[in-house]
Amino acid sequence: MSERASRRRSGGGRAARQASRSGSSGAAAPAYIKRNIGYLDVFDEEGLATIERNADTILSEVGIDFRDDPEVLDIWREAGADVQGERVRFEPGMLRKIIQDSAPSEITQHARNPERTVKIGGKNSVFVPAYGPPFVRCQDKGRRYATLEDFQNFVKLAYMSPGLQHSGGTVCEPVDLPVNKRHLDMVYSHMKLSDKPFMGSVTAPERAQDTVDMCKILFGEEFVDQNTVVINLINANSPMVFDDTMLGALKVYARNNQACVVSPFILSGAMSPVTVAGTLAQILAEAMAGMALAQIIRPGCPVVFGTFGSSISMKSGAPTFGTPEPSMVLYGAAQLARRLGVPFRSGGGLCGSKISDAQAAYEAANTLQTAAIGGVNFMLHTAGWLEGGLVMGYEKFVMDADQAAMLGRLLSGPDLSENGQALDAIREVGPGNHFLGCAHTQANFETAFYMSPLADNNSFEQWESEGSLDMTQRANAYWKQLLEEYEAPALDQAKDEELLAFIQQKKDAVPDSNI
Repeated sequence: MSERASRRRSGGGRAARQASRSGSSGAAAPAYIKRNIGYLDVFDEEGLATIERNADTILSEVGIDFRDDPEVLDIWREAGADVQGERVRFEPGMLRKIIQDSAPSEITQHARNPERTVKIGGKNSVFVPAYGPPFVRCQDKGRRYATLEDFQNFVKLAYMSPGLQHSGGTVCEPVDLPVNKRHLDMVYSHMKLSDKPFMGSVTAPERAQDTVDMCKILFGEEFVDQNTVVINLINANSPMVFDDTMLGALKVYARNNQACVVSPFILSGAMSPVTVAGTLAQILAEAMAGMALAQIIRPGCPVVFGTFGSSISMKSGAPTFGTPEPSMVLYGAAQLARRLGVPFRSGGGLCGSKISDAQAAYEAANTLQTAAIGGVNFMLHTAGWLEGGLVMGYEKFVMDADQAAMLGRLLSGPDLSENGQALDAIREVGPGNHFLGCAHTQANFETAFYMSPLADNNSFEQWESEGSLDMTQRANAYWKQLLEEYEAPALDQAKDEELLAFIQQKKDAVPDSNI
């Protein structure tokens, strides 16, 4: 072992000490966040009941289109729904009953490292990287198309970020690989480069099946059938449509007992009404339709009530983030999910900014805090999101991950143990003195307060002497440091070889295609 590797393994250096003090060292970080504070509820019982009635009205009078999938129409017909062409209508209360009869209220997603296994739902939260950007940005190279190397870098950064409990899914689109094969490299990267839980492919049913088959290699076929090892994003094509791509992926994962996040994608004013209550009724109708379908396919399979809600600029039609109305949608949807009895997913560090500037910071902070206080169990897009989701930013990623670690501390709530009450310190110090040198402070100073690895709180003179670096410059140096210090978690060699053989077999079977 080289001296440099030895130093990395020993955890020395300023960054390691900062991580330890902030509670953000990898070893000390909890596998998931156990919430010990309350929720911000914006609707009372009457308001929630009104939205639920309106959702039933949408389902019974307007209906949901299930397009280009005759099998799904047959499933609904056999379940007693009114199927007319591709439009399906449901009696009031039908979908709620299907969901509440069998959908679990909490999901355990197993990681290949059992210490990283997470619980999603109830009072548990999991923070997840951004999902789907075709572009990446860093301070050195600017904005460019993402590659597999970028994808792997972000998997490594998520692994190295204690504020994130999940590896995510399509952390960026590696456009240097053919569309019909890139999912194999993406899923393998999550399996190989991290031992945190991850998301699967949903861009075609056969790609979803490849994900399941790779999970069976990694975890074992029987284990996969009886446990959740992968979670997947199934978007409704709002308003009130599910297409054959999403339906095909949902069927694969539901039949294999894997978790589906059924998530309407809403830009209010374009894909839903402009009002909060109208948007919530549509979201609830769409989400229940997808979750109930999964329960009919395999009762008891894990589902998550998801939503992505944003407002739009009435001048340009572009999505806007960090504004009050989507926050109210999120708070309301979280309440509706808790009443339905299923885990809840929504967004995290969203912003419309093109770079990691003040707009990015305040919009991301607004959306992160809304999601945390509202009670999101699976916070997708926690870290890295820029430009309305088109770009994954390196600097933005580590800045958001820092915020996520702070929010994890907040959600954990105050310490009311004997040490937390600190009466010994108050007795020791007494009136008129300070607490800096007392025994309690000395015993707790390294962990008492979250200490950011990025923020600069030094004097002006010290900041100036160290180069007058702004936050983006510090973040640029920090993500590079994390990648330099990265070491892959061990993976069983036989499983690794079997995974690589599976991937090669799949790639050899069909020609490259960008469809």
